[in-house]
Amino acid sequence: MAVEVLPAVDRFDDFATVAGPKTGVRGCWCMAYRNSGLGMAERIGYMQGECASEPGPGVLAYVDGQPAGWCSIAPRSSYRRLTRSRTIPHIGDGDPWAAVCFVVRAGYRKRGLMHDLLDGAIEHARSHGARVVEGYPADTAGGRIDVTSGYVGTVALFESHGFERALQTSGQSGHLPRWLMRRSL
Repeated sequence: MAVEVLPAVDRFDDFATVAGPKTGVRGCWCMAYRNSGLGMAERIGYMQGECASEPGPGVLAYVDGQPAGWCSIAPRSSYRRLTRSRTIPHIGDGDPWAAVCFVVRAGYRKRGLMHDLLDGAIEHARSHGARVVEGYPADTAGGRIDVTSGYVGTVALFESHGFERALQTSGQSGHLPRWLMRRSL
């Protein structure tokens, strides 16, 4: 299995393959943290614009050349919901980059792609001058989390990539506590 992680810039169609809805027209389009108040056509247009310019909205994982996964990574200030969050506080100085969403397509799961995506996201952030990367994963305490709630990643995933727990937030995913985790670059 050959895995390559690339920025989503100029790859909107591949982003849509991974993060767009599979049936009908409803879906997140990775807008929950950016601007969830937009209608569907506006969400699609917004992400087309994000994918058309640097630094882009995140990274895509390709398995044997096929789009298989997604990680939203961008400066925290670009996520409207995070800038106003009451459950995930801003700590420290500056504008850390934030990895807020992971999607792995059915058929590609249970292959460790979230690890590849997180590595790629860190390198993408570093290449655009990030000094700190944050994540807000769920603490499964060694257990499992359902696919829907697991979009935030797990504490164990982030710890295995050098992130440290900064503080437990008041947020939850899948009824599990979420941590603000940081890694200096």
